[in-house]
Amino acid sequence: MYLLVVIVRQSLYIQFQALPTVLQLDPVFFILSCLSLGLFSGLLGGMLGIGGGVIIVPALYLLYGSSDRFDSPIMPVVAIATSLTCIIFTSASAAFAQYRRAMVLWDPAIKLLPALLIGSLLASFIIPSLPPALIKSAVAIFLALVAVVMATSWQPSPQLKFPGYLGASAVGLGAGFISGSAGIAGGNVIVPTLIFFNTPAHNATATSSFLGIPIALAGSLGYFWFAPEIVNPELIGYVDQKAFICIVIGSVIAAPVGVKIAHSVSPALLKRVFGILLAAVSTKMIVDVLGLSN
Repeated sequence: MYLLVVIVRQSLYIQFQALPTVLQLDPVFFILSCLSLGLFSGLLGGMLGIGGGVIIVPALYLLYGSSDRFDSPIMPVVAIATSLTCIIFTSASAAFAQYRRAMVLWDPAIKLLPALLIGSLLASFIIPSLPPALIKSAVAIFLALVAVVMATSWQPSPQLKFPGYLGASAVGLGAGFISGSAGIAGGNVIVPTLIFFNTPAHNATATSSFLGIPIALAGSLGYFWFAPEIVNPELIGYVDQKAFICIVIGSVIAAPVGVKIAHSVSPALLKRVFGILLAAVSTKMIVDVLGLSN
């Protein structure tokens, strides 16, 4: 209850201010950090079909927050927009590797795609107008929920089948909006959803990697279109140019390696470890929102 009160209070009173002032940050440290982030997120994205956004967004929060590279009002939006733009290339690299293995399921992909695009674009229009504390809190809560799902061994009912266009559109709209809001490729929603309808795990991961491309593309274009006209030299729209380049280099290299690993080891252990990691990240973000780390 205390957490809800604090989140609501901050959401009501914290408003967006001016665009950030770019402060000095050791360029070598930042480049190496983003390259490492790209390698790690690309590896996990290739293994689990998640695009890597659940790693990129909180990691950029930590980098920006510890360095004061951007002022806090704009920082969450920059992290989300940068993540989505990186995921276009990460997902493309992983999807190509999955396509060569003929693992993508085209029927559910086609049913989900239109609503996914609409949801992602809608989020990029709404999110920049929301208070930063609310954005960060929502991302933290979402990551915590994903952590619970990925750390458990739940199995779906064998009678469930993937729905038609109407049901798939409802799922796609929600997944697209969550993706655009949290700066992810939708894999954290799409993969569990496909598995829920008895899609084999490797096919669910492959299909999610493919769908991550248009989801991230729609969301990132929105963050370009709806950005203020005031130009920050470090940003294109809301996208951090330097972080984008470094993360993409690492993730494009690592994503095919992640796909290869996914087809040679059991995904159950990987998901449990990843769930623990997400739980730790979401806890840190909630602590920051509450101001308990000071």
